[in-house]
Amino acid sequence: MKIICRVLISAALTASLLMSLSIPGFADDRAKHIGDGIAALPLFDAHVHYKEPAWQPYPPSTVLQLMDKSGVTMALVSSTPDEGTIKLWEYAPNRVVPELRPYHGQAGSSNWTTAPGMIDYLMQRLTDYPHEGIGEFHLHGVDPANEILLRKIAELAVSKNIFLHVHSGKEPVDLLFSLEPGLKIIWAHAGMSEPAHVVEAMMAAYKTLYADTSFREGDILTSQGTIDPAWRRVLERFSDRFMVGSDTWVNEQWEGYGKIMAVNRKWLSQFSRPIAEKIAFKNAERLFGRSIEIGLIGQR
Repeated sequence: MKIICRVLISAALTASLLMSLSIPGFADDRAKHIGDGIAALPLFDAHVHYKEPAWQPYPPSTVLQLMDKSGVTMALVSSTPDEGTIKLWEYAPNRVVPELRPYHGQAGSSNWTTAPGMIDYLMQRLTDYPHEGIGEFHLHGVDPANEILLRKIAELAVSKNIFLHVHSGKEPVDLLFSLEPGLKIIWAHAGMSEPAHVVEAMMAAYKTLYADTSFREGDILTSQGTIDPAWRRVLERFSDRFMVGSDTWVNEQWEGYGKIMAVNRKWLSQFSRPIAEKIAFKNAERLFGRSIEIGLIGQR
């Protein structure tokens, strides 16, 4: 049931988004918003996994087709194990920004910080492949026993000028910046369950904190299909530090990939063109030094 709830985007939400186009007041504001123009923008998907269970039903060619159909020209990819990321990157090097997930062998989301040889594993994979981040990894809380490893990882990320992609609440992000203030962090799911005012305070506190909005669509959008005021405030105030994402953590997410990205376009359509363009792809262009153009569709 938990997987179903996370994976499926409700028909009611989709319907409410469509209805919102005819709500009085919304139509009056359309001149301020990009509106239908969102359809022409390329998207950068800042939260993709290509995990082993997806390899057979969704070979790299199929993944690229799903991206193409949704206008996703490039993606930040991490996988369990890392071989999945490398498969996609080798197939489509112009469409994939690889990052290194620590999970491999018996090391998973709940025990990776205590897995033997973790720092050596990370250093070797970063030497062998052009990963531009470490993550997405989970930190379920602040555990003093993890501090030595996390400090080494933070120092490694700064030395290589790459990102940490962190799935956590507020406290672990605070800890990481305390260990290494020069870090660049992408906060997965914009804090997942943290309210908008906490996300806003964190963005204000840390100038190199970024976020992907995967799984926050239901928070950003109200039941009427309009933008929640608190989320509009933080997204507009820090529009240069957000990116959209899908989080293909299970195959059901690949099945619904088109719907997921369509919902992202729906909420982006209710922002001004400059803000929508930043969140859709321009922030990723700046952060990863890529040219993200619609012409990449159909290319590898």
